[in-house]
Amino acid sequence: MSTPNISGLCDRVGMSRQNYYAKRRRRQKRAVDEDFLLKLVYRERQQQPRLGGRKVLHLIGDELARHDAAVGRDRFFQVLRDNGLLIERKPGRVRTTNSRHCLPVFHNLVAGTKPESANDIWVSDMTYIRTEEGFVYAALITDMCSRKIVGSFIGDSLEAEGCMKALTEALAQLPEDAHPIHHSDRGCQYCCHPYVEMLQQRKLQISMTEVLHCYENALAERLNGILKQEYEMDRPFRTKAQAILAFGQAVWLYNYRRPHLALGLRTPAQVHEEAA
Repeated sequence: MSTPNISGLCDRVGMSRQNYYAKRRRRQKRAVDEDFLLKLVYRERQQQPRLGGRKVLHLIGDELARHDAAVGRDRFFQVLRDNGLLIERKPGRVRTTNSRHCLPVFHNLVAGTKPESANDIWVSDMTYIRTEEGFVYAALITDMCSRKIVGSFIGDSLEAEGCMKALTEALAQLPEDAHPIHHSDRGCQYCCHPYVEMLQQRKLQISMTEVLHCYENALAERLNGILKQEYEMDRPFRTKAQAILAFGQAVWLYNYRRPHLALGLRTPAQVHEEAA
């Protein structure tokens, strides 16, 4: 193959040889940087396939810097777009709340308030996961300040027992001098006497939604959406055992690997440890 006449080419375009080679080196570095970037993105997406672009960029930012790979945010999203890696949001979920019952209910104590620290307010909710063997149901308790899931349980019943097991896990890590407000919808699982007694024995104030259940428990609803959309808990699993395993992995990744924009791109576990 004949060597191109660089001098003649530079003369035609009005560019010095020095500028020509500098521009070529920039193009080559850009191609290398993009290849390295894609490898890092694929690595993160193997663990969290539906993690948003800004969060992925935050997770790989230090590694890009260590390798002197210069990638701005606009270019990062263009690379994702060019390679079909942008995330599309999925539709909403089926509700699992039954608030038509004769059990005692409580007023909303958290409307318009913000927690000052971890273990000030806990929010609770349930969600379902579909399998070929039937549904399994996940009970979650989330700290409103740190966004950390402090208690969780998954089983094949909608009864209160699963919620009580999630509460038991949350209470086990709660400092003795902490008494968070426990907020939930008015589902019968949270209004039943055994659940209420557990809260009262630990001296937790009880708060419940009153009118617009999904809006008055928005953080818990948002968490369910993240687990469904980003960690693909909305896909049908073959067995209940597979769903239970995937749920445990999703909770761990959410707590320890998912940066939150609202937390300054820190993880819930980081913020909970600092705040508590």
